[in-house]
Amino acid sequence: MEELKLPEDFESYPEARRNAFIKMKELKESGKRIVGVFCTFTPWELVEAADAVAVTLCGVGDDNAKLAEERLPQNLCPLVKASYGGAVADRCPFFYFSDMVLAETTCDGKKKMYELMGELKHTHIMQLPPGRYGAGALEFWEKEVQAVREDLEDFYHITITDDDIRRAIHLRNRERKAALDFYELGRLKPTPISGYELDTIILSNDFQFDLNKKIEFLEKKTAEYKEKYEKECKGKPSRPRILITGCPTNGVMDKVIKRIEELGADIVGFENCCGPREKRDPIDEKLAETDPIRAISEKYLRVNCSVMSPNPGRLDALGQMIDEYQVDGVVEVLLVACHTFAIESDLVKRFVTQEKGIPYTSVITDYSPSDQAQLDTRLGAFIEMLQ
Repeated sequence: MEELKLPEDFESYPEARRNAFIKMKELKESGKRIVGVFCTFTPWELVEAADAVAVTLCGVGDDNAKLAEERLPQNLCPLVKASYGGAVADRCPFFYFSDMVLAETTCDGKKKMYELMGELKHTHIMQLPPGRYGAGALEFWEKEVQAVREDLEDFYHITITDDDIRRAIHLRNRERKAALDFYELGRLKPTPISGYELDTIILSNDFQFDLNKKIEFLEKKTAEYKEKYEKECKGKPSRPRILITGCPTNGVMDKVIKRIEELGADIVGFENCCGPREKRDPIDEKLAETDPIRAISEKYLRVNCSVMSPNPGRLDALGQMIDEYQVDGVVEVLLVACHTFAIESDLVKRFVTQEKGIPYTSVITDYSPSDQAQLDTRLGAFIEMLQ
């Protein structure tokens, strides 16, 4: 096996990034296959069935976004820019040590960025249908899922059996249940865990690459916080309870998520890709007994992403979370140049304010710290109104 090397400028990286590189290097040296992925549409079960580890490549950091602007437009979604910038500059440990990339066409920016990413590493692109209800949509998507299986087999020179996939489906469904139970701590009033803390724990668990250990960790944390609720929180007054919706928020955790809670509210839930959206809907294991590829295809086509047209399932899920999490107000986070979520935000606003009868606000931002004062003013005024 060829000796694995770290990036040339590794010593200049922040400590957290250096630690991530070391962990990924150790994983790769242990002989583990590594597949980089981006989105909740990605069938992780097939990666697991290939005896590989799926690692998330969605980029964060304004430094990574700026690096990408040598080849990508400045007025592009920061997530797309940061994902490419981290990859091309060897700043992302997950991309650096991935064998291949499994991507999906959830927006035009990503779609074209993947063409450039394909120059760096083998990139398999899953073509999404424009909507889940169109003629032949499921059949088309099922062929895309099958193509992932075949590419994994060809790339790694292996055979993925139906039994391999069924075992992976069962394990991932267990992981979904454990993650959902953890997310639903936010339903307790007052919440025993901040939204920032919840997000941080989920992200830290991404460094655990054994799914069984990942499940054990989540179950342990859920039990700890339920005990904390009973001993320290139950019966006490609750701060304003906010639900986050819109674009992925991992890249704006400090400037939006943390600041909302510092300004006097509790984030109790995330109706976005960083929350339980994909976890609330397990794969049908009964169908998987006869047709595992079909079962995977049906499940992932039900993901409520704004790229789908129409996308009524998102409003259904949003309404359910507002009720179950006893939400006082909704904050929609829109990343600059994310057109699908930006257009859908008017529908979300009308649904939240008119049908659910609670306050709504939206913020448009990127990964730069330059708009922090404006965000604080807007978010502070919204929280004051809730109080």
